[in-house]
Amino acid sequence: MWKAFQRYRALDPEARALFRRAAFLIPQITMSLHLRGFKKTQRALQEQLSSASRKLRNRDIEPVVQTTCRMVRAGARYGVIRPTCLVESLTLWYLLRRQNLPATLRIGVRKASEKFEAHAWVECEGTALNQPEEPHQHYAAFDNGFSDLQDNRP
Repeated sequence: MWKAFQRYRALDPEARALFRRAAFLIPQITMSLHLRGFKKTQRALQEQLSSASRKLRNRDIEPVVQTTCRMVRAGARYGVIRPTCLVESLTLWYLLRRQNLPATLRIGVRKASEKFEAHAWVECEGTALNQPEEPHQHYAAFDNGFSDLQDNRP
């Protein structure tokens, strides 16, 4: 535990803030998915983005994306609960979109050994971000990614 704390203290303030936000969001999103479902959870996150997003100007997005990915993984690893791929991906999607970065939540399905399986990941400019070894390639992704919600209410 001490080494983890030392690694945390060695992070720059922006990375620490991302870690804290991810560690806080993971249980929140988990509860929201259980209580309200996917659509309402993502809609609530999208509404928060409308009022809170900030622009990244004249910055290379690669280091920001990589830091955000690392901090979400750390929040998942050292947080109070172990999230599903959907929770972790929603958290990453939200934090990237909050920084006004092009992020798309992808959900795919497959049938393996007579079992239906689903998987979620985040893509930025066509690259899967929260995938260590490309397991998402074994899933048939839905045609539409969940980058921004369309309000289809009459």
